[in-house]
Amino acid sequence: MISSPNRDDLVFPKGGWEDDETVEEAACREALEEAGVRGNIKGNHLGVWEFRSKSKQDLCSLEGGCKGYMFALEVTEELNVWPEQGNRDRKWLLAEDAFKLCRYEWMCRALEEFLRVMAGKDEIREEAPEPQP
Repeated sequence: MISSPNRDDLVFPKGGWEDDETVEEAACREALEEAGVRGNIKGNHLGVWEFRSKSKQDLCSLEGGCKGYMFALEVTEELNVWPEQGNRDRKWLLAEDAFKLCRYEWMCRALEEFLRVMAGKDEIREEAPEPQP
């Protein structure tokens, strides 16, 4: 998880995507810019959630409505320096601790789906033969 600028809570890296990139490419870019990690997306998106933009909170207008696609990213590289390092801190957490810090219900649902996807990966590992002494 990463810290939010001007707030005391932690969130998952997220952001918009450009016209010339896919949502998967945008997710990888946001992970790099906000959390300083590179990696490979595992499977399809974890879900699609709608939420209000922090900067456009007027519930009476259509502005501020956002659609978010969350992905499981298998981190292959953790950078010491990254673009938003001055505004954000990166914090690695156990899933049970991350659940306690999820400010929004959609974040909990995304984390639940992430664990389900990763459990599938663990099931493959369990089928591998045990090393012989």
